[in-house]
Amino acid sequence: MPVDSNQPVKHQETIDYFLKVVWQTMANRYNQLVVEFGITQSIGYLLINVDEKEGTTVSQAASLLGLKSTSLSRMLTQLEKMGLIYREMNKGDKRSVKIYLTELGIEKRRLARGVVKQFNNYLNEHISEQDKKYLINTLKKLNQLTLQYKPEGQS
Repeated sequence: MPVDSNQPVKHQETIDYFLKVVWQTMANRYNQLVVEFGITQSIGYLLINVDEKEGTTVSQAASLLGLKSTSLSRMLTQLEKMGLIYREMNKGDKRSVKIYLTELGIEKRRLARGVVKQFNNYLNEHISEQDKKYLINTLKKLNQLTLQYKPEGQS
């Protein structure tokens, strides 16, 4: 049902409000679970998504985290100081840099993957396969609609 543009919107009635609340709750919970490993949810997510053999370009990592490459730079410097990653010029493209995991980074990734698997197993035990498929399809549809959205009066 369309929202009357003359009526104030209650944030509790918007789809994006619930998406943000749920994601923030999940991120906070992940942070509580990985703090004992000396990492954060975002560090764990990055470590999980770095290709162990081929490395991952900074632009790919930024895209995975929803950041601009320049915003990711501070985080990568921190991860280097922690001994989790190292950076090298991309042999195939001298303009880009690749991220690789150190032995410690590989170990922290293993721990982060364990947390993700346990948490997802827990969710799978409490959400039916039908509800899970419906949720995933709805989220995919929301993503597509968001990408296609053009406000009235804009071309």
